[in-house]
Amino acid sequence: PIFNSNNQLIAVITSDKDIHDIDEIMERLIKEEKKSKYYEDRYKEQIAKQYSFSGIISKNKKVIEAITLSQRVAPSNANVMITGESGTGKDVFATSIHSASGRKGKFIAVNCSAIPEELLESELFGYEEGAFTGAKKGGKIGKFELANNGTLFLDEVTEMPYKMQSKLLRVLQDGIINRLGSDKSIETDVRIIAATNMNIRSAIDKDKFRSDLFYRLAVVSVDLPPLRERKEDIKELTKYFVKEFSEKENISVNSFDDEIYSIFESYFWGGNIRELRNVVQRMVVLSNEGIIKKEDIPS
Repeated sequence: PIFNSNNQLIAVITSDKDIHDIDEIMERLIKEEKKSKYYEDRYKEQIAKQYSFSGIISKNKKVIEAITLSQRVAPSNANVMITGESGTGKDVFATSIHSASGRKGKFIAVNCSAIPEELLESELFGYEEGAFTGAKKGGKIGKFELANNGTLFLDEVTEMPYKMQSKLLRVLQDGIINRLGSDKSIETDVRIIAATNMNIRSAIDKDKFRSDLFYRLAVVSVDLPPLRERKEDIKELTKYFVKEFSEKENISVNSFDDEIYSIFESYFWGGNIRELRNVVQRMVVLSNEGIIKKEDIPS
């Protein structure tokens, strides 16, 4: 509406859009949604392939026994403790157990050694607004609530402070949490998978880890052997990583010296599969025209 100085209506301006323009926009939107759905489905397929028992490469008896045990326990609600040196694939087994569990909730991972002691409780249980100095406006949801009806993976659980262990034990007993700064009880249905690269029995003997918490967490124990004890897998793992990184880096590997396998099999691999993966990635990335020779192995 256009008014004059006497506040009288003297004109009207209208703006119209051709209905065909709207149809075109909607058509483009539907196409983008389909494309987005396609990529989401492919991503889920890739994750399922990467983090599933079928994606674990091994001929080793101990690893196959660990896979069999994990597959059997996956559909249950039993808590699982995974032990093994750093880099042996504890996170892969944890994710695979969750994927095979049928639980509808999310897989939430927490590295207990990476979070300062004073923040760990708020990370696990969440907090209300104003619970402490620096608390976010509106509060924050904790990992237990995020993992409701799903799985909470507590990596390096033996690094958890002793005081915090008793609070975790209480939650495992009744399934009820309280956010920091709140008296409201929240019921949760969370399956716990814990992992450690430490000798947990030794930690218990030294009063660094509660024995009652251990028995709660280790209803089923899965132990993963180091790579040096499964040398029969090194060749296949190397081939797998070469393929993975050649595709990821868009580098065509045309030649791979067979002597590399025997050199790899004689190495200690202190960092286990993670170290092997990193070494192979380096060799693929620095390869000369896709030719990988034994001289390309890092010192």
